[in-house]
Amino acid sequence: MSNDTVKKMKMDDKLRLLNGKDFWATYGNKEAGIREIVFSDGPTGLRFQPGDNDHLGMNESCKATCFPTSAALSCSWDPALVQEVASCIAKEAAEKGVDVLLAPGINIKRSPLCGRNFEYYSEDPVLTRELGTAFVKGLQENGIGACLKHFAANNQEAYRMSIDTQIDERALYEIYLKTFKEIIEQAKPWTIMSAYNRLLGEYCSESMWLLTDLLREKWGYDGLVISDWYAVNDVVKSINSGLDLEMPSVGQLS
Repeated sequence: MSNDTVKKMKMDDKLRLLNGKDFWATYGNKEAGIREIVFSDGPTGLRFQPGDNDHLGMNESCKATCFPTSAALSCSWDPALVQEVASCIAKEAAEKGVDVLLAPGINIKRSPLCGRNFEYYSEDPVLTRELGTAFVKGLQENGIGACLKHFAANNQEAYRMSIDTQIDERALYEIYLKTFKEIIEQAKPWTIMSAYNRLLGEYCSESMWLLTDLLREKWGYDGLVISDWYAVNDVVKSINSGLDLEMPSVGQLS
């Protein structure tokens, strides 16, 4: 899409592109040649909800193959196996019209009490890097975008919408951010999801340092940055800090 096309778009149409159309899809714009993007959950298989949608999986989903969790797959120490699983999920996603799978989750297992440990690979950043890279490649080689998540340091579920994760600088760069950086370099995921939590005092979806200074400028990431579902607290601050898309829909523009 050219800059001239963007300039010709109405302000309301531009703003719609920053917000989800509904629970799993973005707005499209036929005049500008932009089609909607359809997301779906993973990574243990495709969780696609064609009817009533919810982020907890309480409502009915389409039948899909159930694969071992990321925690179980990591016990194989086998990137080729992980890539094959991702390839199979990608084929099912394509059949349902899904564009992006919200996976893999590559947060480091910091506490045994984290409710999402089953969908994270390991407490080891090297193993996580190898398996996460394989999963991203397995999806994207089959035409389905990966969404690397949750950026960053989403390591517990208790108070996840408000917790302020405090990590010293060396551990942050050598353990918690290392996997994101190296998977971005090796596999180039199409999208990255910002986390619910605060990191060093700022919400991840509002952190200029995290989303722009580090991700965009230092690491050179040029893909789409989206929020975790309902993770945006201040939409203007999030956009100014580098967030591209708030999910899901927050309603029609007045």
